[in-house]
Amino acid sequence: MNRRNFLITLGLVPLTLAAPRLFGDSTSMKNLIEKIDKPDAEWKKLLTPAQYNVLREEGTERPFSSPLNDEKRQGTYACAGCELPLFSSDMKFDSGTGWPSFYTTLPNHVETKTDFKLIIPRTEYHCARCGGHQGHVFNDGPQPTGQRWCNNGLALTFIPA
Repeated sequence: MNRRNFLITLGLVPLTLAAPRLFGDSTSMKNLIEKIDKPDAEWKKLLTPAQYNVLREEGTERPFSSPLNDEKRQGTYACAGCELPLFSSDMKFDSGTGWPSFYTTLPNHVETKTDFKLIIPRTEYHCARCGGHQGHVFNDGPQPTGQRWCNNGLALTFIPA
């Protein structure tokens, strides 16, 4: 992502918060994020095999394997598939789980669905633009949300402030 696209995307964040007031509650920011739909062959060219496994096949990386787990600088965490910003560094916390964790997301930049892969239902989330699998959200995080958005580091790119 070049600087211009990054700044344009960040400019959408205030619009996200103002959208219900500007357009009425029935209009969602999801309508303003243009979807990316690429064939698997193209994703395989763009991503490493490990990233492809996580983002396109809903895999999970080993805990404590991502350098982003220990990232402490100010910046933005974006989808590794399409560079849509998903989290700010202010949202990050150390969950002790071995995966980068956040207590919330940038508004409307992720979509959720129920995952039954472990029999017990969990909430899985994906990038709202490219559909890349990011991780799962749990209700054992810190305040103010009480949520833990547990993310695969391979699914993210860190952009320093």
